[in-house]
Amino acid sequence: MIKNGKYFLPPPRDGSDFKELFRRMAAAGLGRPLGDDGFPVGPWTPERLAETISQIDSNRIGVDLRTVQLWFQENDKGISTTNIRWLARVFGCDDPVATGEWQVELSAAQSRLTAKRRERKKAGSDVALGLPDIAQPVAITGGPEFQADLMPDIGATESRRRFSLARRSEALFCQGSPLNLPASVFAGISALGFLSFILGIHNVKYARPDGIIKQVGFLWAANWIFVFMVFLPLFLAFVAELVISWKYEERPRLVRSGDLDESWHAWEHVMDASSHSFWAVFLICLLFAGIVQWIGVCLVPLIKGGGNYAIDWGKLAIVRPEIISVPMEAVFTGLAYLYMCLCFYLFFAGLILLYAIVDDLWKIGQASKNRQEMDFQRDLNDVGFWVLRSVFRCAVLGVLIATVMKLQSSYLASNGKNIVIWLVSDLSSVLYQHADVGSRFSYRLPTHYSSLLVAISTCVVFLYGTIRLDVGSRFHVSLWRMSAIMTLLVASYLLTDAFPGFSILLGVGVLLAIYGLIDPGLGRGRASDFGNHQNVS
Repeated sequence: MIKNGKYFLPPPRDGSDFKELFRRMAAAGLGRPLGDDGFPVGPWTPERLAETISQIDSNRIGVDLRTVQLWFQENDKGISTTNIRWLARVFGCDDPVATGEWQVELSAAQSRLTAKRRERKKAGSDVALGLPDIAQPVAITGGPEFQADLMPDIGATESRRRFSLARRSEALFCQGSPLNLPASVFAGISALGFLSFILGIHNVKYARPDGIIKQVGFLWAANWIFVFMVFLPLFLAFVAELVISWKYEERPRLVRSGDLDESWHAWEHVMDASSHSFWAVFLICLLFAGIVQWIGVCLVPLIKGGGNYAIDWGKLAIVRPEIISVPMEAVFTGLAYLYMCLCFYLFFAGLILLYAIVDDLWKIGQASKNRQEMDFQRDLNDVGFWVLRSVFRCAVLGVLIATVMKLQSSYLASNGKNIVIWLVSDLSSVLYQHADVGSRFSYRLPTHYSSLLVAISTCVVFLYGTIRLDVGSRFHVSLWRMSAIMTLLVASYLLTDAFPGFSILLGVGVLLAIYGLIDPGLGRGRASDFGNHQNVS
C-alpha cells in the first residue's frame, strides 16, 4: 500500500511485543519513500530512522541516535510514550488515521514487552538479552523524555556504578528548574542574615585603636550580602540555563548534523574526563577555603587573640563581648564558612562546566571539519556565539564577585566609617584632598588572595572561550566589545583602593557590567539568523 508517497502497511494486530513488531516493520522499510520502480528504497537503519524522526516539524528536541540503536538491538529495552508518538508518525506515513492506529498498536506492543519482562523476573529467569556491560555503561544523552527508553534495568546498573562527583555536580545544575540552585544559595544567605539579626551582630560598630568608629555588622559586609544574594545566584542561573540547553538541545542537534557517533561523543564522557578537576576544587574549597581559613582567621583569634586580622562580624566577641560570646561567635562563623565553601565549590564547578562546554563544542567542530556545508558551518558559528555570550555573562559576574571581595577587605583596613561613606569619600577626593586619604591600618588581608583566585579563574575560562570558539566574522565586533568590558572590569578590580578616586573607574565598570548582563550580545543578542536562541538574552 502507498500513503503520501511512502510504503504503508496496516498494524498486524498479531499479539507481537514491541521488539518483534519493530524488527519486522523496520526490515520491511515501513514508512520509507518509494523508489522510481514503485518499491521501498530499503529497510530502516538506526541513522536513517533517527534523522527522519528528528525532522518531524512538531518534534522540537529530536531523538537520540543511541536511543534508536537500542530499538534495533536484542535487549529488553522498550520505547517511551513520547517516542511511540514519533514512531507512529513514521509508520503511519504522516496520515492522521493511520498514525492513530499505529500508535495504539505500538502502545499495546510495548505493554506486552513489559509484561513478558515482568513474568521472566517473577519466574526467577531474569536473563536479560544484551544488557550493557557495567564496565562500559550506556550513556544517556537525550532529554528526560528519551531516558524513559533506557529505564527498565538502568537502576541496578547505576547502583553498582562508582560515585561520580562530576556527574552529581553537573546534575545539580541541569536537573529540575534552573532556579533551584540559585534559590538554595539565596535561602542560605537569608538564613544567615536572620541568624545574625537574632544574635545581634547584624548592625554593630566598634572603636578602632586609632579612634575610628567602623561599621562591621554582618548585613554591612558587601562580600557576603552582594555575592551570595545577587552575583552568585545570577551566575548559577546562567550556568544552569546554558548546561540544560547545551545538553538536551544544542549538543544532540550538532552531533546529528555533524554525522558523529553519539556513543563515542557522549556528554557523560566529557563529565567523566573532568572528574579530577571537580575533586580538586571540592577538596580545596572544603579544606582550605572552609576549614583551614575558619580556624586560622576566626577560631584561633577568638580563643587566643592576635593574628593581626581586621575586626569584622566574625571576631566581634574579641572587642564587644557584651554583644556576643566566643562560643556563639565560633558556632555562627563555623556555619557561615561551611556555607561559603560549599557556595564557592558551586562557583568553581560552574566554571568547570563552562570550560567543558567550550571544549566540547570545539571538539565537535573539529570532528565535523570535513563537512563544508555552509548551513552547518553557519549553525556552528551561531551556537559558538550563543555559548560565548553565556560565558561572557558568567565571567562578568565572576569578576564582580572578586571585586566586591577585595572591596570589603580594603574597607576594613581603611579609615571609612562604613563602606558607603568610604566610597563616597573616595569619589569626592577627586575634587578636593581629604586629610585621611591614603591612610590605613596594616592588616593581614587573606580575602585579597582568594579574590585574586576567583578573578584569575574567571578570566582564564573567558579567554579560553574567545580563543577556542569560532564565532565567525559577523560577531567580531561583539567579541571585541566583550573583551573591552572584561579588560575594564579586571582593571577596576586590580586598582581597587590603589589610588584616590578609584571608585570612578569602579562605577564605570559596574555600569558596563550591568549593560553586558542585560545584553550579552552587545548589539547582536537578537540575531535574526539564530532563531533557536532569540529568547536567550
